Amino acid sequence: MTTIAKVETFLVAPRWLFVRIETESGIVGWGEATCEGRSETVRTAVHQLSELLTGRDALRIEDHWQVLTKGSFYRGGPILASAVSGLDQALWDIAGKHYGAPVHQLLGGPVRDRIRVYGWIGGDEPAEIRDQISARIEAGLTAVKMNASGRMGALASVADLDAVVQRVAVAREVLGDDRDVAVDFHGRFTLANVRRVAPLLEPYRPFFLEEPVVPENSHLIGEVVRCTTTPISTGERLYSRQEFLPVLQAGIAVAQPDLAHAGGITEVRKIATLAELYDVQIAPHCPLGPIALAACLQVGFATPNFLIQEQSIGIHYNQGAEVLDYCLDQTPLTFVDGYVQRLTAPGLGIEIDEHAVRTADKRGHAWRSPTWRHPDGSYAEW
Repeated sequence: MTTIAKVETFLVAPRWLFVRIETESGIVGWGEATCEGRSETVRTAVHQLSELLTGRDALRIEDHWQVLTKGSFYRGGPILASAVSGLDQALWDIAGKHYGAPVHQLLGGPVRDRIRVYGWIGGDEPAEIRDQISARIEAGLTAVKMNASGRMGALASVADLDAVVQRVAVAREVLGDDRDVAVDFHGRFTLANVRRVAPLLEPYRPFFLEEPVVPENSHLIGEVVRCTTTPISTGERLYSRQEFLPVLQAGIAVAQPDLAHAGGITEVRKIATLAELYDVQIAPHCPLGPIALAACLQVGFATPNFLIQEQSIGIHYNQGAEVLDYCLDQTPLTFVDGYVQRLTAPGLGIEIDEHAVRTADKRGHAWRSPTWRHPDGSYAEW
């Protein structure tokens, strides 16, 4: 039987929240409901929502998604959407294991046999950027992403803007013309600053400029699109098709829903279909753990307009554990020439080390987002 018997959550280092659903027949599905800096709150939401699942058939995924997202007067937002995401991923994992097929087969079958991935680099100085990119190239990656800047004033100085341009110039020099660099603004820039710096970056041909303004100012994305020829991306802090529609209409080139935040596999698959109508590519946000990464890849193998996948192996946020530490077999998530080969095992395609997860949960974590301030003491977007 595929009746849901139990839902558990595990708060594990470095900053992740795993969800485990077990059926009466013993099939176990895993999901990831991480909400960076708010995972304890999401954990509570998962357990509240599990009341709607226990005792019901795990294979009724779409029906469960409808009830979980619409069965309450108050809906949406990062906490509830993240909770639903983790539960949804786990249900798809169960379905794949029940039918003996990887999730992408249940989504219509593969449209590709491998997915290109990119990794993060840090570094504020040119020498650091050179070293970090060189390490990524040596690891086989063909694309990287870097922060545009740290704190940025409402009207940045010439020196601050030049520093952004110089760092991207160094990245392009090291990468050459056959590799890519994406530049993440992290919502730290005002529209005025974006208009000033985006055209200056065009000679270095960034892969895309990510989240140039905060999600609350998504109505300004059209102005950003019109000020540069560089592709614009956004979406890590948008949680539904309804929230993506305005930015798609505004002309973004790349949509970046997060499968741990935007309703899981069920909703991100629908976001991808909506994006296809606007000739927009999908590149899911995923600086998270192995379960979220596997879920992203399953969607990617079955989605025509899938561009590239973010992954966080070696990212500076990972303190106390690495992405593959909770996998019994790390082979499925191994990169070959900058790509991940198609996952073929049932469900999400990875096997979680349950003992390691339960042990890590006993230690837990209390990761919090950093808080920044400008020199005058006012709050700064991070």
